[in-house]
Parts: sequence; structure tokens; C-alpha cells
Amino acid sequence: MRMLLADQDQSWKEEVVMLDSWYQSPLKASCLYGQLPKFQDGDLTLYQSNAILRHLGRSFGLYGKDQQEAALVDMVNDGVEDIRSKYIALIYTNYPVQGCGRQQKRPVLGTEQGVSCEWHTTLASFWQEAGKNDYVKALPTHLKPFETLLSQNKGGQAFIVGDQISFADYNLLDLLLTHKVLAPSCLDAFPLLSAYVSRLSGRPKVKAFLASPDHVNRPINANGKQ
Repeated sequence: MRMLLADQDQSWKEEVVMLDSWYQSPLKASCLYGQLPKFQDGDLTLYQSNAILRHLGRSFGLYGKDQQEAALVDMVNDGVEDIRSKYIALIYTNYPVQGCGRQQKRPVLGTEQGVSCEWHTTLASFWQEAGKNDYVKALPTHLKPFETLLSQNKGGQAFIVGDQISFADYNLLDLLLTHKVLAPSCLDAFPLLSAYVSRLSGRPKVKAFLASPDHVNRPINANGKQ
């Protein structure tokens, strides 16, 4: 949503909550669903990322030109979120941080034993690479529908839906840029998606946002994995 706001020439004030302080502060309990982001627009308070995106889409005319396009924008955005949920599972479940820095006690071959940090690090590294490799291997299947949608809209030379940018374009672009960090060659088999990323990233305000220190220095994920 930051990219959307920047490209629409909007200013915003952001309060960043660090992960360690999140669990120790009363903020978590005060949030409607016990999670962030929390978005305030005047007297309107919203939770849930996609509710916020849709609100911004309606507010700035980024929701298609008619009901048919709006339905397609919703479909694309839901497809983006399907992949994002898989990515989050990888990053926070199947792609653990290496190392432990202390002795661990874990069951080994049915016997409770002290396990050295070196052993734990090696096993974590194995889980990490196995999880990432499986995810990257399956990624083309998940990306192909977006290549197909682009091919059906002016030969891939426009946006994901119609001839004007939508909130789903920003969400898709963010997802694809994140995946290019995870797997730099992930778009090599998708020329339209690759050109789409270059085209949207080249929009002057988007380009400036992506190059800004605030964006460059912001971790992609709270646990540092990417």
C-alpha cells in the first residue's frame, strides 16, 4: 500500500512497531483482530491489508472502470494473496533462521539429549534449503495465470486489468519484486510478467519510492528472511 500511496502522490504518517515490542505492548490487544496493519483515514479505522487496499482503490479510482473490471481486479488480487499466503508460510514456517546461539534440548532418536548448536544449525540449513527449493520449483505454476491474464489484455502491454492501473497492479508488483529477491530468475520463463515489472517499476513515482532509503532499508519480512 505504500507503493500505491507514493504513486498516487499521497503523503502518509507511519508508525513502525518492532516485533519484540509488539508482544509486550498493549497495542496488540487493542487491534480488532490482534494484528497489524492498522490504517486510519480521518475518522475511519481499518484492519486487514486487503480491506485497506480496496478502500484505497475506491478512494483513488483504482478499481477498474466498471463493475466487470472491478470483479476482475478482485479476482487478480485474490490470486496474488493466494501466492502471498504460500510465501508467508515458507518464510515463517518452512524457511527457519539458521543458528541458535545456545544449547538446545530436543528429542533425538526417541531420547531426550542435549543437542549442540552446530547440529541444530546444520539441520536448520537443510530444512531451509529444502523448503525454499520446493517452493521455487512450484512457483511457475502459481505465476502462469498472471502471464495468461496479461496476454489477454492488449498483448501484455497494458495493466493486469483494463487500460488503467488498479490496486491489484500494485499488490502484484510488490509480490513479484519480493519473489525476485527470493528467486532472481523466477520470471525468466514469463516475458510478459518480466516486462510488466520493468514497466510498472519505471513509473516515475514508483521508481522514486523503490529507490528511497525508507524502502531500501526496510526488511522485507519481520524475521529477516527473504
